[in-house]
Amino acid sequence: MRNPAALLLLLAGGSALAQEAGPTRPLRQILDDYVREALTSNLALRSQGFDIERELAVLEEARSRFLPRVGLDARYSWADGGREFGLPVAGLVNPAYQALNELLAASGEAPRFSDVSDSSFLFLREREQETRLTLRQPLYAPAIPAAFRAQQATLDSTTFARQALARRLERDVTVGYLDWLRARSSAGIVASSLGLLQENLRVNDSLYANGRITQDQVLRARAELLEVQQQLNEVTNLTSRNQQLVNFLLNRALDSPLEMASLESRDAAWAGASRVGDDRELRSGALDRRPELRELEALSAAAEFQVQQERAARQPQVSIGVDGGIQGEDYDFGSGYNFGVASVQLTLPLFDGGAIRSRVDAARAVARQAAVRREETARQIELEVQQALDRLRTAADSLATAEARAEAARAGFRIASSKRDLGVINQVDFLDAQNALSGAELNLNLTRFALLSRQAELAYATAVNPLQLPEGAPAP
Repeated sequence: MRNPAALLLLLAGGSALAQEAGPTRPLRQILDDYVREALTSNLALRSQGFDIERELAVLEEARSRFLPRVGLDARYSWADGGREFGLPVAGLVNPAYQALNELLAASGEAPRFSDVSDSSFLFLREREQETRLTLRQPLYAPAIPAAFRAQQATLDSTTFARQALARRLERDVTVGYLDWLRARSSAGIVASSLGLLQENLRVNDSLYANGRITQDQVLRARAELLEVQQQLNEVTNLTSRNQQLVNFLLNRALDSPLEMASLESRDAAWAGASRVGDDRELRSGALDRRPELRELEALSAAAEFQVQQERAARQPQVSIGVDGGIQGEDYDFGSGYNFGVASVQLTLPLFDGGAIRSRVDAARAVARQAAVRREETARQIELEVQQALDRLRTAADSLATAEARAEAARAGFRIASSKRDLGVINQVDFLDAQNALSGAELNLNLTRFALLSRQAELAYATAVNPLQLPEGAPAP
């Protein structure tokens, strides 16, 4: 099976686009370039890249908790007022001094001890400074590694989410460009029909002028011409909308021109679309490769680590701290100024009113929800793969019918045109033949491009690179 980028398109006879002048590149090369451009410049993808940068920064912050914290604390304060403490020194010392002086006087010596007054001091120094270096290092903190693993899983989830967005963008660019080609091809077919109807109106005017037909046939031919002109306007508008969508995905100006791909016949490639392999194997392979499932698995893992982190709050935590510096009324080093403190701290929660249990229950609920979402997404992916397969096979089966219908319509129109030129066919039969040809050509064009789009959708559903999808079963 070939992918939409590897298949080259063939528009049936009457398509003006198949005969456009100027060299064109193969469809695969153009889609390669457009997909690469989209992956580089698409705004939604670039925005999600910032989510990854944010999660990386949070992961680095979580990793830093394993390392010691070192800081410098400096304080200088002025105090005014505060508590004043008094010492009753006079009441304690003066009686002893008096007794000693009396003993000295009795021995004929002069008294030596004088009375002292009570003293007092302020609890706060009027000026004080303290400058210290602090070091804190956790020795046993089970919540830290759990938080780190949870953040690592969250980063993985964000990365897979960006991969999923890139896959959708790749598919949208491929399908959008194919839709633009289809609309342009349809415009060429309608334009060819317009030329046929213009010629038909000219012939009918001539036949009416020569008395060969009545005026109602001329009016009918003119009405059909106006209808096709309206249809051409609609198809042209559809082409413009598809062009704007592709340019939006490429982050270009909406009216930027798109490169036209070369359109060649590859009947074998069309026929190979139905050979897509076993349905069960494709669904199983999609479950192994789709980044959406990897994203949800990472979210589930992050939720489980979050449960571990919350449960770790019940366990003891041990850390060490070291402080060293200087303190005093002025800045100096040496005895009376230098100090150092080393400590080991144990923290063990005893009662918190059930707060830890509530956080653990909430984290478990998130983990169960992530597991259910993963299962739901897996079922959706299986359904998406099966539906893509069914649509692809339907488009492949419809191609042969559409080609036979178009060939029969062309033969019928050639016969009707000859009869019209001879004046032996009525206007209704000729317009019916023309409408049958136009409808068959448009249906064939739609079926061929639908086949390519279905291949791109299957490649996306099975998580196979649509730019390298081999012929046969779409496996990597």
